[in-house]
Amino acid sequence: MILEIVFIVISIGALWVGARWLVDSASRIARLVGVSDLVIGLTIVALGTSAPEFAVTVMAALKGYANISVGNIVGSNIFNLGFILGGVAIVHQLRITPKLVYRDGLFLLTLSVLLLFFFRDLTLTHLEGAVLFLLLILYLGYLFWRREPREIIEADEPPAVKGTWKDIPFLFMGLILVLGGSHLLVESATTIAHAVGISEWVIGVTIVAAGTSAPEFVTSLMASLSGRHSLAAGNLIGSDIFNLAGVLGLAGMLRPLHIDPSATGSLYMLVGMIAIVILFMRTGWILTRAEGVFLVLLGLVRWIMDFS
Repeated sequence: MILEIVFIVISIGALWVGARWLVDSASRIARLVGVSDLVIGLTIVALGTSAPEFAVTVMAALKGYANISVGNIVGSNIFNLGFILGGVAIVHQLRITPKLVYRDGLFLLTLSVLLLFFFRDLTLTHLEGAVLFLLLILYLGYLFWRREPREIIEADEPPAVKGTWKDIPFLFMGLILVLGGSHLLVESATTIAHAVGISEWVIGVTIVAAGTSAPEFVTSLMASLSGRHSLAAGNLIGSDIFNLAGVLGLAGMLRPLHIDPSATGSLYMLVGMIAIVILFMRTGWILTRAEGVFLVLLGLVRWIMDFS
């Protein structure tokens, strides 16, 4: 048991470092394309910080651990919007753009409702996974088709460094660390769950979800402190979109995912939290410290309910 806990700590560290390298190198390379912080946060950085969720979820799905696979995504999304977005807002309140609310936030809410509908029979089929993945492709295509120059929509944010050829090795090293860490995390978490009698769903929706969300926390916090509010908030919204449509969509395409009946409560919680976040962001176009405290408390309540 102690050895498995050590493995979990090591795997989370590998995921954190690997995703950090992925995020930094991918973000600098994306600068060469000339897109805004919001678009980069919703796409390149969100994809990088979602790499641990992607690796863990697909790995768990292929091994037949559907509860850890789905629980990791649902738990990570709730963790992102509760503990991380709320925590970042407590440290430094965030300015929100209308596009993030009306375009990206509402798309995330639509995805979560659709996922809840797909799991009405406790199973995500190949076809339903394909629908989710197709929606992500259409969303990304729209983002890059309608992208706006950085200087038009984010002139108040500091300039960023463009990438060089030196970023390419870090991109691949980060990917290797993420894949290796995810394999170790799934195996260790599953072993502990069986040893102490905790369900795989609870392990996936709490411990594994928190571990794979570490890159989102670091990225959004650093972006907020450096004045990049669009990148901070866009990273979390974009990461949740990638998790639901891209990661679960691909996992469902590879193998049907069957979950426990007790998992539906967390799915409803996810839909409700997304709706609350959208409402908070719309009020005054600022996510305040008080709203951040509420989101953190909501995430804490959800953890208590899952463990109980």
